[in-house]
Amino acid sequence: MDAAVIVVGAGPAGMMLAGELRLAGVDVVVLERLEKRTGESRGLGFTARTMEVFDQRGILGRFGALETSSQGHFGGLPIDFGVLEGALQAAKTVPQSVTETHLEQWAAGLGADIRRGHEVLSLKDDGDGVTVEVRGPEGEHLLRAAYLVGCDGGRSLVRKAAGFDFPGTPATMEMYLADIKGIELAPRMIGETLPGGMVMVGPLPGGVTRIIVCERGTPPQRRESPPSFGEVADAWKRLTGEDISHAEPVWVSAFGDATRQVTEYRRGRVILAGDSAHIHLPAGGQGMNTSIQDAVNLGWKLGAVVNNTASPDLLDTYHSERHAVGRRLLMNTRAQGLLFLSGPEVQPLREVLGELIGYDEVARHLAAMVSGLEITYDVGTGSHPLLGRRMPHLELTGPGRTTSSTELLHCARGVLLDLTDNPRLRARAGAWADRLDIVTAAPASTVAALEGTTAVLIRPDGYVAWAAPGSHHDLPMAIERWFGKPSAG
Repeated sequence: MDAAVIVVGAGPAGMMLAGELRLAGVDVVVLERLEKRTGESRGLGFTARTMEVFDQRGILGRFGALETSSQGHFGGLPIDFGVLEGALQAAKTVPQSVTETHLEQWAAGLGADIRRGHEVLSLKDDGDGVTVEVRGPEGEHLLRAAYLVGCDGGRSLVRKAAGFDFPGTPATMEMYLADIKGIELAPRMIGETLPGGMVMVGPLPGGVTRIIVCERGTPPQRRESPPSFGEVADAWKRLTGEDISHAEPVWVSAFGDATRQVTEYRRGRVILAGDSAHIHLPAGGQGMNTSIQDAVNLGWKLGAVVNNTASPDLLDTYHSERHAVGRRLLMNTRAQGLLFLSGPEVQPLREVLGELIGYDEVARHLAAMVSGLEITYDVGTGSHPLLGRRMPHLELTGPGRTTSSTELLHCARGVLLDLTDNPRLRARAGAWADRLDIVTAAPASTVAALEGTTAVLIRPDGYVAWAAPGSHHDLPMAIERWFGKPSAG
């Protein structure tokens, strides 16, 4: 084997996965067709859940001072995400190029082998491993790994070569995106619906302005190269009456509203994550964030399987958990597209939904959906409100130190949090101490969701797998389900 895992694609999902695998001590080679990063802004910012994920790995600080906001939208209808109590605010204007840079530096610092200018030509899964044919700077050669993960985007070669089914609906329209300089435009942060379509305007760092133009009735095109800025400026003028042709284009692209999702996220030893597994209208900035969270869900599970501490069956939960998340992502982005991009026939629906958003419960539901905070995994039956949900940030005081539930996840290990200094509980978990951190600490403040809780088992991805009281199976059974059989020694 040349590596335990080969990751194809050095975008946010691929780099996040590489870092997660290295935290698990797994050898990983990342193959990227491009010789250097494009520098294109692409996906902007982080949802609240991605902010938490980065914080749980101790890498949020790499991004410096972030501009955050509680203001968001659903299909162009404003929502105050401040209704989500105890959540970090979303970061709004971080270009994807910056995200990729920091994630690559993090993964490389952990020892990931990142090979740029290496294009995958074919692959073969023989049941015992995966062999890939690669063309690199020194010519064509073969590499072999126990597992291959495709993080190579919406046109994924891995997905096609491995024969994944990718059903869905084709694009019905084409939209333009441009980052421009040398012009001042009135902000339209959540977009503006006009008689002929929709436009959006938002500031980026460095005096750059991001615009999006959707002109209804524009048929989708299969382009081999980006549209000219002239096409974008012409469409902008038809919709707004404003002339932006004198602006300096930094980056121009086109996208559509195709919606597709693979029927399975894993076929044998080939696995998909990110846009290779799901494509959709980029509504609410969810795409890159969902891809990063795919990688975090997969990384610790694949690491455990490669390290032989867990059965390969654990990888089945990657599909069952993330396919459901992807399905809801496609549902909500299609709904937002209908609200945002349809004509006046949808205006009554916009008005009704706008009224409903005025109720905190509705606003909270939609905000949690878009931010990724609604995610609930099936971890077994029980009544505890945190079962299957993300562990909230909790300041903790333990013997000789202070810490937090967030800091305890920096190493991407499972955590058994003993909140009442229970030696019997700790003894029952002791056989898994090689892969589970057993921590005795008391909450520094009251958290409603943890009222009366004596212990919590947290998976490496930050989701609660067991809690006492409130879980209907005992602790060793819960630990074994997610962390494998206990050590023999």
